[in-house]
Amino acid sequence: MSTAVKLHEVRIKGIKVTGDTITAQFVDGRIISVPLAWSWRLSDATPKQRANYRIIGDGDGVHWPDIDEDISADGMLYGIPASRPLKHKSKAK
Repeated sequence: MSTAVKLHEVRIKGIKVTGDTITAQFVDGRIISVPLAWSWRLSDATPKQRANYRIIGDGDGVHWPDIDEDISADGMLYGIPASRPLKHKSKAK
């Protein structure tokens, strides 16, 4: 006896960014929300910049061109927040 398992493709159908969350609707019907703080670029962006996005790679991710931010479907689904770049301390001379 064999059992067939069909894995759903992880693809984003729609995205919404509020003052607190990033919410993705996936093609398989799941809706995932993560804290806005998971994307420091989106956190720092204006509402107009947050609203200007495009779904890329047939739903593999989302790109915000005004702030050069990308979020992958896998990153949202598996909980991978973006970390802020480290600030380099300049040495006083």
